[in-house]
Amino acid sequence: MIRTVRSTRMFLALGASVAALASAAPAAAQDAAPAAATEAAENSGDIIVTARRREESLLNVPIAVTAFSGAQLEASGAIDVTDIAAVTPNVTLEVSRGTNSTLSAFIRGVGQQDPVAGFEAGVGIYLDDVYLNRPQAAVLDIYDVERIEVLRGPQGTLYGRNTIGGAVKYVTRRLGDDPKLYVRGTYGSYNQADGVISGSVPIGDGTVKIGAAVARLTREGFGKNLTTGDENYNKDIWAARGTLQVEPSSSAFFRLSGDYTMDKSNPRGGHRLIAGLASNIPVLAKVYDTRGGLRDPEQKVEAYGGSFFAELKPADWLTFRSITGYRKDDSGTPIDFDALPAVDVDVPAFYNNKQFSQEAQLLVDSGGFSGLLGLYYLDAKARTVFDVRLPGGVTALTFGNVETDTVAIFGDFTYDLSPMFSASVGGRYTWDSRQSSILRRTYLGGGSPFFGGAGTLFATTSDFTGSANFSKFTPRGSISFKPSPDHTLYASYSKGFKGGGFDPRGQSTACRTPAGAVCTSAEIYDFLSFDPETVDSYEVGYKAALFDRRLTFALAGFHAKYKDVQVPGSIGTTVAGQQTFIGITTNAGAARINGFEAEVNATLARGLAADSDRLTLSGTAGYLDAKYTTYIDSRGINVASRRKFQNTPDWTASGTLAYSSPVGDSGSVDMSTTLSYRGDSQQFELAIPQLDQPAYALWDANLVWSINDTFSLGVHGRNLTDKRYVVSGYNFLRQNPDTGQFVLANGQPGLSSTLGAEGVLTAYYGNPRQVFATFTARF
Repeated sequence: MIRTVRSTRMFLALGASVAALASAAPAAAQDAAPAAATEAAENSGDIIVTARRREESLLNVPIAVTAFSGAQLEASGAIDVTDIAAVTPNVTLEVSRGTNSTLSAFIRGVGQQDPVAGFEAGVGIYLDDVYLNRPQAAVLDIYDVERIEVLRGPQGTLYGRNTIGGAVKYVTRRLGDDPKLYVRGTYGSYNQADGVISGSVPIGDGTVKIGAAVARLTREGFGKNLTTGDENYNKDIWAARGTLQVEPSSSAFFRLSGDYTMDKSNPRGGHRLIAGLASNIPVLAKVYDTRGGLRDPEQKVEAYGGSFFAELKPADWLTFRSITGYRKDDSGTPIDFDALPAVDVDVPAFYNNKQFSQEAQLLVDSGGFSGLLGLYYLDAKARTVFDVRLPGGVTALTFGNVETDTVAIFGDFTYDLSPMFSASVGGRYTWDSRQSSILRRTYLGGGSPFFGGAGTLFATTSDFTGSANFSKFTPRGSISFKPSPDHTLYASYSKGFKGGGFDPRGQSTACRTPAGAVCTSAEIYDFLSFDPETVDSYEVGYKAALFDRRLTFALAGFHAKYKDVQVPGSIGTTVAGQQTFIGITTNAGAARINGFEAEVNATLARGLAADSDRLTLSGTAGYLDAKYTTYIDSRGINVASRRKFQNTPDWTASGTLAYSSPVGDSGSVDMSTTLSYRGDSQQFELAIPQLDQPAYALWDANLVWSINDTFSLGVHGRNLTDKRYVVSGYNFLRQNPDTGQFVLANGQPGLSSTLGAEGVLTAYYGNPRQVFATFTARF
């Protein structure tokens, strides 16, 4: 099964990296928001957001956004950024297969689960407004956080490249005027033992403030590696953050911050879903146990970076901002695809990424007219190196290196046509340059020299260097109608864009013309490259606060046209008599996405058992009808009706019932329980029996006693029914290309391997039941 070269390409018409709809934001203002304005808004019951990089009430912003404050996350016992997906409609955030800290993110059906250099994300991840160009080290643990924001729909106009599905923003705490010390300790199931210490102090008259936070996060494994004896699914993390904040006047603000994370958790081994085809080794009874024997390279993820934020206000109506960021991460990851002791499909891998970004913004606000102009620059380098070690001492080395330079100018403006009507327009023009080097070699008799192996070079199957330049304009527009201060109706359009590139797993010697001839250099370029993808999104929404704000809700309906959808994948095959694999990345064709989202918060009762107690109910619901309209497979057949969006359940929903009651002079008791639901979903476009996850529900509960303003105790339960559910996996079994049924080489039903001898059908699971207690002290 070898992909045939595409005959024509419109390279000059291809676009580059970003999307187009103003974004949404937090439960408290960011970007040096004036405290007085924030306080006034909070006192009126509003949530202040900076969706369009300027302060606005969440109720007024014509964007679908969910915001979680640090207090909310702490009360719910949230552990890392993936936990918020359960209560956010049409959002999937998962730990990528075979890793501990690589993130797979999907919003409204758009995302990317392949972490290899060369593929761009469909959901933007931001740490203090600095875009994280790669998914490695992006499973951010929750500590010292002010809020997390989830912005749904294309966000490229103001939040940068590759946010055609949406964006997730992790915002750390700003330093206050008074000295503060925060201590939190956690102990729970599987010997979970977490400790967080953070503090800040003003220096002199308070113009200068310094702050720091340190976190130690540990947990034994949910299972065991029966071959190596290691804990499986354990956690072993050190993390730290430091901040220097300077406020020489009310019109100037500067913040320099840095962070460091060292993750030395053990390799995460998968669970085989079938017995070994060659060895007949049976399936393990416990899904968190594994038998993988690969231990090199050492499992370690080191990530660090810093940012410098500056804001100057030369006039009340004019603001200048600068955001400078640098990040670097290095990962060593042994991934045992077959999850068996012997070498069958073993993949030692290194991921090395670094980036520098600079953004400048000029904001204006003259009452009925507001907006900003901006300039963005990104210089990013990503390297992925891995062996694929197969039976008989055969090793396929892949070395992929990608350099990206991106420049963009953008603007977004809002004009109040009347007290009830306002119009917004915005756009971004992006220039994207990508250079890629791909080296693939086959070694016999052992691993490649890159990983210390003693194999002998048998063949060089790819030695490619190429570059591509893209440019694209991505506009957006919206109109809002406010019949009263507590009601907002809006309609919007945005165009999203994700850049093209080169598949680092591609094998140039496998390229053939339709007539079967060896490809020319130009045809190899075409064979290894893939086009950008675009989204045209249309959305209508209604936000309201009723009954003295005892009931608030946000409703959104949307339709998107998704073109040239990028679908990375890989297949096992035989080249020159040796078994190997080939990266197969296609622009599947076209798709359309229809859906709606609802978020509701209601105060059901007050004064039930005490004068100031409160019973509340919050809920979310999301529906996606995502269908391919064109999907041309390797046979040249349109199989759109037989393919589905990956990692995209049709329904997501959650409901949280909470009760809060005062205790003593300054204490309170807060109880909550949450039930979340996710519909059926597939890991890949073609159905895979056993690996795809049927619909399921998870039940969580929390009890927090705030003894006074200083001390609190909490007990948290996650996945209380101990549900087993698949979040990711690998498959290298032969399938019927139409039904997904497993077949033999002759097409008859049965199990046969396309890579390795044992057959790969390996799953990774979400966390089991966890119960843990927390103690918190604030000084």
